[in-house]
Amino acid sequence: MSARRALEWLRWWWPALVWAGLIFNFSTEAFSGEHTSRFFIPLLHWLFPSAASETLEQLHTLIRKSAHVGEYFLFSLLLFRGDRGPRSGWRLEWAIRAVALAAGWAGLDELHQAFTPSRGPSLIDVLIDALGAAAGQVVFAASVFFRARHADRGAGVDSANRVV
Repeated sequence: MSARRALEWLRWWWPALVWAGLIFNFSTEAFSGEHTSRFFIPLLHWLFPSAASETLEQLHTLIRKSAHVGEYFLFSLLLFRGDRGPRSGWRLEWAIRAVALAAGWAGLDELHQAFTPSRGPSLIDVLIDALGAAAGQVVFAASVFFRARHADRGAGVDSANRVV
């Protein structure tokens, strides 16, 4: 691969590569439930002073699992961007590859956690991550098709052909 071609590839893929690195960092001991609870449980207790400790633990788990969805939602969009490159539009094959790559990374991420103190692998987390990636693609596809349909109707354009 020529240097010019490598730079062009990197132009489209660098955000996904950086995000993959961040996900890997989130798999370290520093972001284990034991460590994040030191921040979230006091915050949740402050927000909900009469909540039982079991409720606070459940909310902490909900926050952590929601973070999985959000991480992989964005990751799949960045993977789609890399795969699409300079082309425009939306293709099912790009979306499928983005979800497959995100799910594969989720599996590797959980494997990494198997070797991390105070962490452990979880097939449930891989499924949550894959669902987050798929949700990202569904939302993106819906927005593309909605915008295309909206543009076809001529709505959102004033008499000077400006988008309003």
